[in-house]
Amino acid sequence: MHPVNSRAILLQSFQAFLLKFGTVISRIKSLAQKYSQYDDKQLKDLALNLGFESRQSEKISPLIERAFALVQVAAQRELGMTHYDVQLLGGYAMCQGNVAEMRTGEGKTLTATLPMFVQALAGRGALLATSNDYLAKRDALWMQPVYNLLGMTIGVIQSEMSREQRRAAYQCNITYGTMKEFGFDFLRDHSMEREQKQRELWYGGPQGDVAEAAASKPVHRKPHFLLIDEADSILIDDARTPLIISSAEDDATHQQQTLLYQWSAKAVRRFEEENHYWYDREKRRVDLTPDGTALVRDTPKPTELAGIGLLEMYDFMERAIQVNRDYKRDRDYVVRDGEIVIVDEATGRISEGRRWSRGIHQAIEANEDVEVTMDTNTSAKITVQSFVSRFPYIGGMTGTAYTSRKEFKKIYHMGVTVIPTHKKPQRKDLPIKYFFSEQEKFENVVKDTIEIHNQGRPILIGTRSIAKSNAVSELLKQHNVPHEVLNAREIQREAEIIAQAGGRGKITVATNMAGRGTDIKIGGEPEKVIRNPNQSDESFQAQVEAQEAKSKTLRDEILALGGMHVIGTEMHESSRIDQQLFGRCGRQGEPGSVQLYIAAEDKLLESAHGKQKAQQYRKAGATRTASYWISFFKRAQRKVENQHYRSRKILMYNEKQLAKSQREMGLDPILDNFE
Repeated sequence: MHPVNSRAILLQSFQAFLLKFGTVISRIKSLAQKYSQYDDKQLKDLALNLGFESRQSEKISPLIERAFALVQVAAQRELGMTHYDVQLLGGYAMCQGNVAEMRTGEGKTLTATLPMFVQALAGRGALLATSNDYLAKRDALWMQPVYNLLGMTIGVIQSEMSREQRRAAYQCNITYGTMKEFGFDFLRDHSMEREQKQRELWYGGPQGDVAEAAASKPVHRKPHFLLIDEADSILIDDARTPLIISSAEDDATHQQQTLLYQWSAKAVRRFEEENHYWYDREKRRVDLTPDGTALVRDTPKPTELAGIGLLEMYDFMERAIQVNRDYKRDRDYVVRDGEIVIVDEATGRISEGRRWSRGIHQAIEANEDVEVTMDTNTSAKITVQSFVSRFPYIGGMTGTAYTSRKEFKKIYHMGVTVIPTHKKPQRKDLPIKYFFSEQEKFENVVKDTIEIHNQGRPILIGTRSIAKSNAVSELLKQHNVPHEVLNAREIQREAEIIAQAGGRGKITVATNMAGRGTDIKIGGEPEKVIRNPNQSDESFQAQVEAQEAKSKTLRDEILALGGMHVIGTEMHESSRIDQQLFGRCGRQGEPGSVQLYIAAEDKLLESAHGKQKAQQYRKAGATRTASYWISFFKRAQRKVENQHYRSRKILMYNEKQLAKSQREMGLDPILDNFE
């Protein structure tokens, strides 16, 4: 079935859902109108009574209408914001354990207050996982007045916090943070729990000579409810990378392995695909051929490696080949202050503190000729799937979940509910443009950008990597076109660039940093009015109102021109990432337009078919029509998506089987890792 048609059918079924729960929405609104007459103490008492009810029963359904009405009144009173009907439906979907797909600008942050309050009533804690520390803190502080009015305490987990601060944050009714921090805290708790049991065994139990230190107490409460923001990014894109706590190797081993990494990095360019190694694209695995193993034996080696076994050398060479072909500078990572720092392709952001495992990180360091850091052993490990499965109640929200609905159901047992927009969408999706060479494609991107820029419309140009964003920027400079570049190298200016990206005639070239969790306001952020010390209240208020009126006029002018135009310069390996970029325009019924540009030289073909086959397809299709290539690219994208889906399923199956075997042997699947 065609994706557009299947989505239309889904929306038709959702209209039936709307009719069915229309009476529920009416009752919520009626209760909210009634509660709006209550004072703050009465609202808090109502919330307290709901909490008593929740503790008496496991079912949340009888509480939803009253709880939602209370949150509506609290949001209106504290923030001046009212939940739309579609937000109530989104909150209901999440309370039922589903992922709510809500388009960009539909108010997911406010919607999240509904299921978070409902699930926090039981007094067992409710966690909200976001994609980074900044969003966790921003959203928590923004929504805190709503929760506080209803008697709820709120905590935020940040990466620099001590264990005591973390424990206090988890003891709150509601806690915001990142999946990474939640997971690492769980691993540390699990590790300390084993240490405590060992101490009790050696020193006569908890009443023995060694008292339990405060620092060794767990910070987490028993898992209860987890709400995942940007659910597709956290549960799907990041699911292939387990959360790991590591311990270092000894110095002697480190020195020897450093020489191996450096030797293999220098020798790797002598190895050719098919001749010296085979490559499995689906598993991203390298296997040396007989000629390849012979070449390893014949390659000159430092005398310090004389005692190293051949099998270990083969392993290091296969890893070096994989790094050389699969990991690219300014796409997968950047070199910053002599260190390798990972760039998350799905978000375009720096992944602080994250490292590749199984020697990949060290192989990249050797390849880039920077200091090779100490290799590590895995002390504790857990996959995202395993961590999430520990929560009896979960929910999610994102702007792009529909295309991954089967995976959500299969792996997480979560349905996907597509929530209609509050206002009718006006965004225009223009036809895909095809070119044979990448250079020709970029030149046409710049040509079209200049044409739209002259109309006065703001433009966002999305690229897959830092290198590509710099390439587009150079072409714009050659044409003397003013613009801003937003990528992982400019992260310190992110807020400043985004604040003005929606201004008249503004051009922003960005990686996926601008594609998820970013709110670009048409007309740009209004200038902050600075109050003169001697200025009267009336004069200052008049100045603020004048600035607001000026901003509204500018916004209306840009919308009249057609709103923001978004350009995608390449198909990503996941259609969801493309849709996240396109979702930056056309918010809340605003006009806007999007257009995707592709070229036969784009890397997607190599990801789907391999380098040699991609070259064959390019030669064979040199005279083919644009419609042929557009269809071919869509199939290639689906193929890569299916490959990634299969790899995640295999990972989950292997982890389950390994955990089962470890438990049968009396081992801990989280702590007893033998990698």
